[in-house]
This record gives sequence, C-alpha cells and structure tokens, in this order.
Amino acid sequence: MGTALVSLSFAAACSDDDDVTPNPTPNPDDEQGGGTVSDLTDPAQWEGTNTLTWPAGSTINLDTHYTVPEGKSLVIEPGVQIIVNTAGVGANGTPIEFTVNGNLYCEGTESAPVRFTIPESERTEANALKGMWGGIMANETCAEMLIDHTIIEYTGGQVVEDSPAAQVGAYTAGDDAYPQITTNNINGKYVITNSILRYGWSDGIYLMGGQAIIAHNLFAGNGYDGAEAVNVKAGCVVDVAGNVMYSPNTNGLKLSSSGQGGNRGQALINAYNNTIVNAGWRRDGEKGGCIYVEKNAKVNVFNNLMVNCKFRAKTPSYTIPNNPDEGYDDSSVIDYNYYASGSQQCEVVWEEESGVAYAWEGYNFADEDYNPAVDTHSVVATEDDGKDPMFASYDLSGVSLMNYIYDDSWDFHVQAGSPVLEGAATADLATPHFAAGLTVNGQTYTSPAVEARFGAYGAE
Repeated sequence: MGTALVSLSFAAACSDDDDVTPNPTPNPDDEQGGGTVSDLTDPAQWEGTNTLTWPAGSTINLDTHYTVPEGKSLVIEPGVQIIVNTAGVGANGTPIEFTVNGNLYCEGTESAPVRFTIPESERTEANALKGMWGGIMANETCAEMLIDHTIIEYTGGQVVEDSPAAQVGAYTAGDDAYPQITTNNINGKYVITNSILRYGWSDGIYLMGGQAIIAHNLFAGNGYDGAEAVNVKAGCVVDVAGNVMYSPNTNGLKLSSSGQGGNRGQALINAYNNTIVNAGWRRDGEKGGCIYVEKNAKVNVFNNLMVNCKFRAKTPSYTIPNNPDEGYDDSSVIDYNYYASGSQQCEVVWEEESGVAYAWEGYNFADEDYNPAVDTHSVVATEDDGKDPMFASYDLSGVSLMNYIYDDSWDFHVQAGSPVLEGAATADLATPHFAAGLTVNGQTYTSPAVEARFGAYGAE
C-alpha cells in the first residue's frame, strides 16, 4: 500500500514530561506505562523482547552511549525528548553516541515531534556549531531506520579513541566529527522525512550505504569548517527531494561515488525540487558552494532552486568521464536548475581563492569545475538581473550570506507569478528510484513526485 509523504512541519519543541527510561516489562505504578532502568546501557532492558518502545511524551535523559542491539528494534513515539548530556562519557568527556546496530523507528507527528537535543539552557547560538554530542550512528547491521517528524540538533562531537564509531572502524579518531545521521549498510533501508536537522559541526546526513528517501526536511546550519547538508557515497541509491537546505558550510548536496568497488556499487542519486540557500560562504578553500558531484556518481540533479549560493553546480575532473575513481559519469543529468542572487556582498572574501563576493558573481565565475555540459538549460542570475524567486517571506538581499541561524518566520513558498513556477523540467526527465515505494517497518513510503517547478515549494 503506497503512502505519500506529507508536508514538512517546522514544529516547536516538545513539552517536558517526567523522566522515563522504558523497560520491556511495564510497571503498573508508572502512569506513562514505561518502567525504569537506572542504566540505559544495561542489557537487561532488552531481555525477553526484540522491540522496545519509548512511550509518547516521555523525556529520556541520555547520560552515556546508547545502543540498539543488532536484530532488535527501538520505537520512539510522538513527543519523546532525548536530552543528551554534553559532559560526555568518562574522564575524557567522549561525546555521547546514539548507536543503531538494529532498527530505529522515530515516529513523531506534526504536533508532537521526536526531539534529540541537549539541555535547554545550552541550546544557544554560541553552541550551534560546537558539536555537543555524537549524533545517530546507524552501523553495518542496521537494517531499517525511520526518522519522521524528528528534530536532531547540536551534534558534531569529535570522534576520539573511546568513541564507539572509532572502535568499530566507521570513523577515525582525531580526524572525524559526527554527522547528525550516519548510515553504513549497503543493504539498509532508510526514510528520513518531515524532520529538522540543524546546528552541527559536521554533515546533516552522511550516507555510506543503503537505499534512502530523504524528503521534505529542513536542514539549517550544518557544518562548522566544512561539511554539507546531505553527503552521499558509494553503495547508496537515494532520492533527495522537497528539502530546504539553509546555510550549509560547503554544499547542500555533495554527491560522490567515493569508496566504489567490491560490493559497494556506484552511487545512484536523484536530487530534485530542493531549495538551497546561502551555501558555501563559510567554507575556506571554496570546495563547492551549492551542489558538488564527483567520483563518477550517477545523478539526476534538476528542478532545484539555489538562492544566494556561492557557486553553481560543480563536477571536478569532468574531463575524465566514466572513471570509477574520478571524473563525471556522462550519463548523468545536471540541468534545469535555477540560480537566484540578492545584491548583498559577503562579509568574508577569500581573495587568495576566487575573490567572489556576490552570489551572482560566483554563478558567472570562470571556475575550472564548471562543466560546459551542465546547466545548459538552467536559469542563472547576473549582476543586473538577480532572478528574484519572489518568496512569500524572505529578504533576498537583506540576510547576511554568512548567517546560519534559521528564522522560523521565513517562508520559502513563492508568490503567484514567481518565475520559478515556469521553465522547469517535467517528470519525463527522470523517474525517482522509489516512485513505487521503499518499505520500512511494514509501511511503504514513496518518493515525492517530480514537480515541474524549481524548488521545494510552489505558490503559497
């Protein structure tokens, strides 16, 4: 039974309820229906059951690493708050990791989202990019994961020798920081939808394997000195559609087939009807600044709306086509995109690099990674014509290009008569990989249909 994905909700924080650490055997004296286990890592909570449920409205204080065991499932019901202790674990203060070796089902709703966060007093702008905890790590044995109407924030802790991800070899101590979500099972199935992934040192989503639908999400403030909203590697088949990506440090979309070989096949990605705003300005070295397709990923990237991004779509080494280790898969399509620009100048200009100071300037820069076969039908702003999308509520020329704090009053729907409503590709250009659905926990989720407009939203 096919189920269409619903619209994204920028829901507020959940209400605070009594602390609960669920137990498979309910305590009749507990009004919430969950018992109490003093240690969240105590294996006793999984004895005699394959599925645990954290009941609706609960608050879980996470003071140490938590693991969903292989072959078992954790269901998190609407309104649950997981409050992560930023002091970390042990004398070294190792950032707390939420490890998924089994299955995870976050079943939030529009009015009661699930929330992975830190103590309320620490949810400040100063902490937005500090990396206060480790994020969700779905390892090679994670078969399924649903992240629906879920807020994940303040992640990006540094991976150290004591980090669970370092101990299993997924990340390297001293070199890596945790994304908000990582996947690493090429046979896994993942649906991430209607959610908010904001404020982290590293990527919003880092896919090293699996089939995935990433749709109708808001990404904001992803990456401190690098990183992207969505970063895809070899071993993945992905549809990325209907998302808003605000101020990723480097790119909204980094689509790569890095790691291809053996049982990790070529990365296959459709990315369409996304809105990417303010990408690339906070990154020194200027690696991308919008969409970056590399290392022979096979992609269809179209009908996306780029707003005040630093550069157009880049395809490095495009003169080495169809090389599994480098270059550009020349069966890919990157076209029918819309590049809009305000008139504001960036406060930080990397003179030793491009010297680009305006979005329109970057779009028209003679960049060595601009492939002449890319964006031949796309709409590109110039200094004299910024191609204003006519947003319902967003000051195209008034918001700093370096800003990464999302304002809930913004509305990226467009007004009637907006130029983004015309000239986009039709559904004939590419069929979503999961148009017929991807089944997770017995429910079939379908990728959004291709809309013949640019961006995540149509007219208000």
